[in-house]
Amino acid sequence: MKNTKRISFGLVFISLFGLSACKSTNVQRVDVNQEIALTDKWNDKDSQLVASAMVDDMLSFPWIDQHLKKEGERPAVIIQRIRNKSHEHIPVETFLNDLKRSLLRSGRVDFVASNDVRNDVRAERSDQELNASANTQNAMGEELGADYALSGSINSTVDQDGGKRVTFYQIDLRLIDMTNNREVWNGQKKIKKYQERSSFGL
Repeated sequence: MKNTKRISFGLVFISLFGLSACKSTNVQRVDVNQEIALTDKWNDKDSQLVASAMVDDMLSFPWIDQHLKKEGERPAVIIQRIRNKSHEHIPVETFLNDLKRSLLRSGRVDFVASNDVRNDVRAERSDQELNASANTQNAMGEELGADYALSGSINSTVDQDGGKRVTFYQIDLRLIDMTNNREVWNGQKKIKKYQERSSFGL
């Protein structure tokens, strides 16, 4: 009887050990530029590709050369809002940072800080007036005003039949002249992804 119990306990132990071994996790670092698409959802590569395509298109339109000819300096752009109207959570801020970095890297556009950032900087200027030496203070009322406002939206549709699914994203951006509300650029980028598996979860 005792031997039977020992054998049973040993089998249970081996089974538990085997299950834990099957659940081992392997983690490795990969190149951040390498696309690893585990699903058909929006990912970091989509953000980079859309930002790059939008910037190339924006800078190819005549508005920027017209502005340089008229004003003699780079246009200043402020981002108002990019609305996520898609079926999933998309980190819009990551996409906006990719967009801003590409535009700033081009050397042809300046960016005006968002409202939240401006308020923080203004608080710092107020603090400087009280605590910083006169020759290192940054004066109030010297901010760069935006010439153009950038806004847009991210939309998506999903078409599914059994284990097959097509996810479609459409990103629309527009640039508005803040002097006269004229739309000087309208950009659009589309992404379509096909995924096939035995079944999809809800």
